[in-house]
Amino acid sequence: MLNTAMLHLPEIGQFALILAFIMAVLQVIIPLFGVNRGQLWLMGYARPLAVGQALFLVISLVLLATSFVMDDFSVAYVAANSNSLLPTPYKISAVWGAHEGSLLLWVTMLGLWGVAVALLSRSLPLDMVARVLSIMGMVSVGFILFTLETSNPFARILPSPPQDGADLNPLLQDFGLIVHPPTLYMGYVGLSVAFAFALAALMSGRLDAAWARWSRPWTTAAWIFLTVGIALGSWWAYYELGWGGWWFWDPVENASLMPWLVATALLHSLAVTEKRGLFKSWTVLLAIFAFSLSLLGTFLVRSGVLTSVHAFASDPERGVFILALLGICVGGSLLLYALKAPTVASVGRYEVVSRETALLVNNLLLVVMALAVLTGTLYPLVYDFMGLGKLSVGAAWFNTMFVPLTVALALLMGVGAMTRWKSDRVSRLGGQLWIAGILAIVFAIVVALLLSEAVNGSVVLGLGISFWLIFATCADVWKKSRGRLGKIPSLGVSYLGMVIAHVGVAVTIIGVTMVSNYSIDKSVRMVPGQVETLGDYQFEFTEAGTIDGPNYTSQATRFNLYKEGKKIEVLTAEKRRYHARGSVMTEAAIDVTLFRDVYISMGEALEGDAWGMRLQVKPYMRWVWLGAIFMSLGGFMAVLDKRYRRRQKKEKLA
Repeated sequence: MLNTAMLHLPEIGQFALILAFIMAVLQVIIPLFGVNRGQLWLMGYARPLAVGQALFLVISLVLLATSFVMDDFSVAYVAANSNSLLPTPYKISAVWGAHEGSLLLWVTMLGLWGVAVALLSRSLPLDMVARVLSIMGMVSVGFILFTLETSNPFARILPSPPQDGADLNPLLQDFGLIVHPPTLYMGYVGLSVAFAFALAALMSGRLDAAWARWSRPWTTAAWIFLTVGIALGSWWAYYELGWGGWWFWDPVENASLMPWLVATALLHSLAVTEKRGLFKSWTVLLAIFAFSLSLLGTFLVRSGVLTSVHAFASDPERGVFILALLGICVGGSLLLYALKAPTVASVGRYEVVSRETALLVNNLLLVVMALAVLTGTLYPLVYDFMGLGKLSVGAAWFNTMFVPLTVALALLMGVGAMTRWKSDRVSRLGGQLWIAGILAIVFAIVVALLLSEAVNGSVVLGLGISFWLIFATCADVWKKSRGRLGKIPSLGVSYLGMVIAHVGVAVTIIGVTMVSNYSIDKSVRMVPGQVETLGDYQFEFTEAGTIDGPNYTSQATRFNLYKEGKKIEVLTAEKRRYHARGSVMTEAAIDVTLFRDVYISMGEALEGDAWGMRLQVKPYMRWVWLGAIFMSLGGFMAVLDKRYRRRQKKEKLA
């Protein structure tokens, strides 16, 4: 039973949320008023107001989590998404397991990004900090108001609360859903910092190399979180949904991919603005679009316009509210851009063959990729809205659009890092890269022949561009270090981070190529004692039984896995029935190595103690996510580069 003090925690949480809203409003008004009046003491309020807003948001989130842990089913959100038998880690993750709590987590993340800017921007001009935090406060005002008005997580069921809760969706009772949403939200919301820096620079007319340098680490940090969050979501879908897929071009998956693509373009465009003072207006536009696509993803997930295992809400009122916020943010920022961008002129020249051109084409390819995903995601919704019927855009369309663009992008990445700023010569580049090109083709063909008697064109293409990117990147490192391994660390943390990130792209392409072309599977009827062969592996069905979990009972099947007659693993696949909802979930059994996954999932129970089973062997499956780890590590190294902080200090002193 809850004691009297605990009974009032939801009201305290809601009051803290209201105080956070007040802080956010003041964070918008006071610093901007100070900027307009030139009053430094008013600008100085931006930092403490940002910290205060975040503090009250954290209090609100912690008190909601406490209500879950204490099984306070008088709170409607807790009653709908928890249960007394739910393990404590899942009670905590249930906080963001549905719309109201996940939205509170979203705005809390936004508050924490504001604190990070407030505490880590001491070297920036005070008027810039005031503008940035005020713009972030505007976003907070909109989303906290949305939470209070339409999505209050502290609403009560009184006077007769239920004795127990309805339970968390069984799909979400998994470690992946403990870490995936917070990480993804950190990426989504982190793009608000790049958005705020871009608008602040527009407002001040300070679109220069210093602005790009200030914005670049924040954009990189958000990109890292978004990369890890997308990879975690893919990993979760792979093992939890029971069908062995890792990307299905689901609309909500696409909603996270689109801002990632534009944020990747933004990172490269910021490099040009910082180094050469070019692409200023384009860079601002990318910052606006990256955050706008994050807001669009929020709308798609929470408006009820689509159906997905990832979607949260189906309340039209909420959809209209988010659409209004999206319109205000995008419309207001584009209006400011239209007014200010014509006054911003880029300085400097560059030739057709130059790093600037390579990065511009890189940007265009990434934006076209994002537009292709956006079109495929929204077209069925628009088609249905116009009353033309139901339409589905499947994986085949996305792959047809995405694969050629990815090939072009990877080829360009191999050339871009080695190309000189301002001007270069094709003859010089060809002289340095022809060996990498020949090696890539040879390696791709040899590997394809080793894997299969017949040469698969898709495999040669995928491996070829991957090896090209790796060899070209290594050639660039070799040239810059003059062939001395000991000199490589002196090339700079940021440069080495870029190298690792580019290699990560190649590793992911290898993983996608191999698993797409060489995966094998079969669906069979099996009884205990039966052995099935798939590829080099033998699956011995040894026994079937039941397992009692904390809040579920599962039908389980056990297998001995053999390779070349040698037993290598014992695997247990399950079908879990959860007590509270009666939902049935498949828990796949997976044996993992660096070079392949063996995957077993249960189908339906059949007559005569038999089960329908799906057996799969997936080569290089781990490489899909290993590449994402390399990309994130490369971004992390770039954020740690001390040159940004040293330069900011020099600029302030100047």
